[in-house]
Amino acid sequence: MNIVISRCLLGERCRYDGAARPSCAVRALARAVREAGGTVVAVCPEMDGGLPCPRPAAEIRGERVVTREGADVTEAYRLGAARALDRARHISAPLAVLKAKSPACGSTLVYDGSFTGRLVRGQGVCTRALAREGIIVVDENVVNACRASMEHPVAIVLGSGLGALASLVKPVRRMPYADIEGFPAAARPVAGHRFEVTVGTLDDVPVVVYPGRVHLYQGYGPAQVSSLVRHAHKLGCRDIVFACSTGAVAGRAHVGLGLVTDHINLTGTNPLIEDEDLSVVESPFVGLTDTYTPYLRELALGVAGDEGIELQQGVYAGLLGPSFETGAEVAALGVLGASFAGMSLVCEAIMAHALGMNVLGITLAANMAGAAGVTHESVLDVAHDYEDDFERLVRGVLARLR
Repeated sequence: MNIVISRCLLGERCRYDGAARPSCAVRALARAVREAGGTVVAVCPEMDGGLPCPRPAAEIRGERVVTREGADVTEAYRLGAARALDRARHISAPLAVLKAKSPACGSTLVYDGSFTGRLVRGQGVCTRALAREGIIVVDENVVNACRASMEHPVAIVLGSGLGALASLVKPVRRMPYADIEGFPAAARPVAGHRFEVTVGTLDDVPVVVYPGRVHLYQGYGPAQVSSLVRHAHKLGCRDIVFACSTGAVAGRAHVGLGLVTDHINLTGTNPLIEDEDLSVVESPFVGLTDTYTPYLRELALGVAGDEGIELQQGVYAGLLGPSFETGAEVAALGVLGASFAGMSLVCEAIMAHALGMNVLGITLAANMAGAAGVTHESVLDVAHDYEDDFERLVRGVLARLR
């Protein structure tokens, strides 16, 4: 995996005031990328564009970048952005971590040009150039928010046939699902699931692993289905990895591992309609843009590239189940743009996003959706074949969150 990072975040004194803004989380990410054999390219669009350090503060005003004194430095910023883009292209970087709020590097908010400290939604000159190239740009706050720690372990919810990862955890504590508030006490796991939480570390990364889940098709409500998410959030988890088995929609996906980029909720329900879930969120009217965190997805893609793991991407269609799909349903899902069809995930992902958690969705397409002869047992058999790739993928992502 190759990555572009602002020089000031790595500790270099290149800001307008002559200072640096080193980020421990960004430095740790850079170290992990290098340890995995990747390349880190450090950029400062302002200095790459010929501006000195220190230099007058500048902000975006309309389509221009100007200093407090009114000098127009737009062309220097554009030149620096073009040079940063050239360097990103040279290493085929899919991801950039740039300094928040600056007129060159801000990714979501920038100063409004009044030099009063007010922020408005927008992107810096370099961020816009990289984003047009298809490069995911985040700031140091995103990297820090996704970093694992003892206070903020990574939650991992495992699906059918993918629960063996839990055995790799060095346990500190175990607890039965029956002790989780809101989880149905009488529930029994389906084959390939286990109802015991493991809290501990995996490759020295703090984790909370849930090696099984309940489903809507078992007669449980959306609040019960999403109870593991609420529990993880109460334990301080900010990142949550969902793993599940699916069927691949012909023409859009194939049997193998994949990342969920978005979902279509066809279950007929939502966890935010129930009082039990509404008590933990500010509002049920939650926007679901980027429910599946782009930063985590790019880390997973980078791991896959480093490890030689084939990894597809696509939209997950959440169905009620438990019966598998008809041919007509598969055809309809293809028209809707779905790549994977499954019977879990969506209620959990909605709940996690509503709680402000960072979500990574990993699926094993264990069969072609609508194929004859598919059984729960055949899904478990295929899952075993991909167990090693799945474990290496998850462990690689965790290594980049240390």
